[in-house]
Amino acid sequence: MSLRLAARYAGRELRGGLRNFRIFLACLALGVMAIAAVGSLRSGIEAGLAQQGARLLGGDAEMEFTYRFAAPGERAWMEENTTALSETADFRSMAAANLPADRTATAGASTAGAGSGPARSLTQIKAVDAAYPLIGAVELDPPMPLAQAFAGKDGLAGAVMAPELMERLGVVAGDPVTLGGAPFVVMAALVNEPDNLVGGIALGPRTLALTRDLQAAGLLGAGTLFESQYRLLLPEGADLDAVEARATEALGGAGFRWRDARRGAPGVERFVNRLADFLVLVGLAGLAVGGVGVSAAVRAYLDRKTGVIATLRTLGASQSFVFQVYFLQIFVLALAGIAVGAILGALIPLAVMPVIAARSPVPILTGIYPVALAQAAAYGVLSAGLFTLWPLAQAEHIRPAALFRSALAGPTGWPRARYLCVLAGLVAALVAMAVVFTGSTRLAVWFCAGVVVSFGVLLGLSAAIRFFARRLSQVGFVRKRFALRAALASIAASPAETRSVVLSLGLGLTVLCAIGQVDSNIRGAITRDLPDKAPSFFVVDIQSDQIAAFRSAISGTAGVDRLETAPMLRGIITQINGQDAAEVAPDSWVVRGDRGITYSDLPPDNSEVTAGAWWPEDYSGPPQISFGQEQAEEIGLALGDTLTVNVLGRDIRGEVTSFRAVDFSGAGMGFVLSMNSAALSGAPHTFIATIYASTTAEGDISRLLGRDMPNVTVIGVRDAIAQVADIVRSLAAASLAGAGATLVTGALVLIGAATAGEGRRRYDAAIFKALGASRRVIFTSFALRSALLGAAAALVSVGLGMAGAWGVMRFVMEADFVPDLVIAGLIGGIGVGLSVLASLRVISVALRSAPARVLRADD
Repeated sequence: MSLRLAARYAGRELRGGLRNFRIFLACLALGVMAIAAVGSLRSGIEAGLAQQGARLLGGDAEMEFTYRFAAPGERAWMEENTTALSETADFRSMAAANLPADRTATAGASTAGAGSGPARSLTQIKAVDAAYPLIGAVELDPPMPLAQAFAGKDGLAGAVMAPELMERLGVVAGDPVTLGGAPFVVMAALVNEPDNLVGGIALGPRTLALTRDLQAAGLLGAGTLFESQYRLLLPEGADLDAVEARATEALGGAGFRWRDARRGAPGVERFVNRLADFLVLVGLAGLAVGGVGVSAAVRAYLDRKTGVIATLRTLGASQSFVFQVYFLQIFVLALAGIAVGAILGALIPLAVMPVIAARSPVPILTGIYPVALAQAAAYGVLSAGLFTLWPLAQAEHIRPAALFRSALAGPTGWPRARYLCVLAGLVAALVAMAVVFTGSTRLAVWFCAGVVVSFGVLLGLSAAIRFFARRLSQVGFVRKRFALRAALASIAASPAETRSVVLSLGLGLTVLCAIGQVDSNIRGAITRDLPDKAPSFFVVDIQSDQIAAFRSAISGTAGVDRLETAPMLRGIITQINGQDAAEVAPDSWVVRGDRGITYSDLPPDNSEVTAGAWWPEDYSGPPQISFGQEQAEEIGLALGDTLTVNVLGRDIRGEVTSFRAVDFSGAGMGFVLSMNSAALSGAPHTFIATIYASTTAEGDISRLLGRDMPNVTVIGVRDAIAQVADIVRSLAAASLAGAGATLVTGALVLIGAATAGEGRRRYDAAIFKALGASRRVIFTSFALRSALLGAAAALVSVGLGMAGAWGVMRFVMEADFVPDLVIAGLIGGIGVGLSVLASLRVISVALRSAPARVLRADD
């Protein structure tokens, strides 16, 4: 029989309406909607970043140099190939109020430590030239040209500060301040900085000042930790790739990092993409939960069509024809659900994007993004095929003899081999699509593997629940309690309903529990464990001629438990064994941007040599390198390999002679790359230090350094921890929202499962009433049934979620896992509550049904 005939039969059956497919459509639509909404929002952010890339970057392109300004030849090349050029530099320093005595007492408290004396705070300083900004405008309060603000007054150079920094210092426009101990005057508050996304996360509020004034004050001398940026305006129509290639060829390709307007804020874009990828995977888990409801709806529909299918087979319809008829019906309905989800996934971002954009520092371009919608639809098509093919293939097993037996309970048995192959192909395609669309093979594969394992465990659990329910219903204690016995017997006699409840509720709770446990552990590590292990202060910009006095002063301060110091340089790993490092290890953070580098004659106290040998104490031969063991494994380094590191524009090539275990967990001092002293000690550099002290000593240390060494930069580690905690809270909120959507889908499936079992509940209630059971006993029995299923699913789901969270903490975060029993108990309660609530309507309908009418209808 032809496909056209099958389509005619399918069309006739669809005329009966969609009443039986409401849950089917809702599950598909909700899953596709979640993925489409996340994809659309990500596309809107990416489009906004691309459209405003030049404004965010501050030019058509940028060349960044680490630890130095461009050499005369490098600057000359930039001037020859641009229409305009602006030089900036970015570094951290300490800002302090320099107020008259009568105002000092009322100034704000220092963020580095409270106490008497001028208020001090860490600030992120941007040194700019007269050409800044090339694109956009700096907004000041009171309004004035930037040049006027930098002109200063009373013989002091001018600066502008972020309002929160002025508040911390207790200063207003016109007040004198010091930056790194050098005198300046605050001329205005910095309201808007056009290129504020380029620098990434700052540990202190922003200050702007002229480069020449900061250099004259000695704040940008040799060894200062800073990055210089050169924003370029290029001739109209310039090919950015060609300009980058010319720059690389002319300047040797070493010592600078290139950005252009196509990716004006790459750090922000990378963060957005990673978060969106994770949320898409969470949405995919929601689609899997919805797939359980889809499969149950198809199975229930085919159960009701058993007589029709048997009649078709009696009239000579082949197995393939039967499959085609119902496949076409389900295919059309699936497309309808996917279309609804895609439309909602496009419309919801249109509604919320303007609200989000108004509060977001990231530009968001509102619009409809077909690629994001197509990706979500593709996920929906594969998921629908995966969860409907099994029951559809089982429909082929219905034989004509079913008409003459009381065996109209629906199709059973395994699908034919070709369908099993197609199912395997759909699973592979779904995983491949997740890998391609997220761009993270490891994340996608492990997430999909976790979903598959969870499905397998929950399927086994549903079978185990039915097995134990059957056995427990015969125990003497249970037999004497009618409500409990009836609940257990009903669970044992309802395989499809039990499976749907356990799978949908279990997977949703697993995702929610895993995210909740990871969030709890990360927050605990940051707010509870890390402060106990982390130093009080991280100090940078200690000059070589200050380090001896610094060590003496800090070591002699009461309350200081430990002091660590090390020379500090910054460099870029440009080559690995003579090949471009970015090509050898494109995904490694070690070769992305500049890294901190140190030198020493002896191995550091906080690291252990795990392979190779450290160089002799008086070694002065060719450069040797000791590298972090874990980071070496990540980029494939072996002993004897060579690394080329660009430091201050000079390439240093060294041999890797040892690996070390470096502990970064305590936020203390740790270097991935260390060299022998002779290789680096002659280069201009500064020292860094970590100070471990009691809370009561922190104020003394802050005042001591502010008085005797105002040029050093003191970073309060607690402030940095608080900033990281804020970011984690934001990520957790987004992740829990995604998990919540998955749980909503699970609730829909629960309602669908309860609705599918409505007829059986009504029949059971009629029998119980006929036997004299009260409404209270019947209600208790039905409620117990739902509560027991919910409790069993919740118990196993909490275990699965904890196992997943342990894996994330152990292998991704590389931290200890501490179970949060409060979250586990809360999620267990949610599971039981959802299961009971989803069945209340069905229970109430069953209790209102007249026994005689139900039993006559059954006859």
